[in-house]
Amino acid sequence: MKIALMDSGIGLLPAAAAMRRLRPDADLVLSSDPATMPWGPRTPEDVTGLALGCARAAAAHRPDALIVACNTASVRALPALRAELEPGLPVIGTVPAIKPAAAGGGPIAIWATPATTGSPYQRGLIRDFAGGVEVTEVPCPGLADAVQHADNEGIDAAVAAAAARTPRDVTTVVLGCTHYELVADRIRTAVQQPDAPPIVLHGSAGAVAAQALRRIGADPFPPDGPVTPGGLTVILGGREATLPEVALTYAEGVQLAPVAPTRA
Repeated sequence: MKIALMDSGIGLLPAAAAMRRLRPDADLVLSSDPATMPWGPRTPEDVTGLALGCARAAAAHRPDALIVACNTASVRALPALRAELEPGLPVIGTVPAIKPAAAGGGPIAIWATPATTGSPYQRGLIRDFAGGVEVTEVPCPGLADAVQHADNEGIDAAVAAAAARTPRDVTTVVLGCTHYELVADRIRTAVQQPDAPPIVLHGSAGAVAAQALRRIGADPFPPDGPVTPGGLTVILGGREATLPEVALTYAEGVQLAPVAPTRA
């Protein structure tokens, strides 16, 4: 089994690590183009072109499924990706986990990039899945870029600014950008109020990994017995490379690296 994931940068790591946990025997193909980040401020046409480039580079490795592990690409480019690649290659998009968050009640905060915050797409998800629940949309300028570069001071500043915009009575935070899942613990700490119940965070990585397996009719766990660890192929800007050093500053990157060496 081979599963490909694409994103502008290292935001694909949480979904890749989730897939590795579900199917440690699966080969993974990680395709990104960090030199073109950020994608959020770009036009829909630009995002679609960049996403297609990452997807085509991944598809050349003949995966069984492609996970679009990027909220911006899912919003702007998913129809174009599916039109080109399906039905031969199932394409799984990433949707902010507003529906499961709303099922637990509220109030809810949705942390997302400035481009996504207030967008018709996000407002539609709130309307469809969070009716009757108090929802606050929280823009997080600079957070994805800081995470991409493991800029700890930048991460702390962006998280603190977003936490200041988050109502104190919020019980649940939706992480509306895949990069944010890499610093989930720091977000939880910043939002948690003293003497309040533990904040619930909702990301998308586990759900999209499970959905990819469902799309190809695969069980979430390998059969009993010895498991041969799956391989890892990294593609940066359309060319095979090694896992970027910045990825190893996050637990999800470390989970991927020891399983098999990247192929150059």
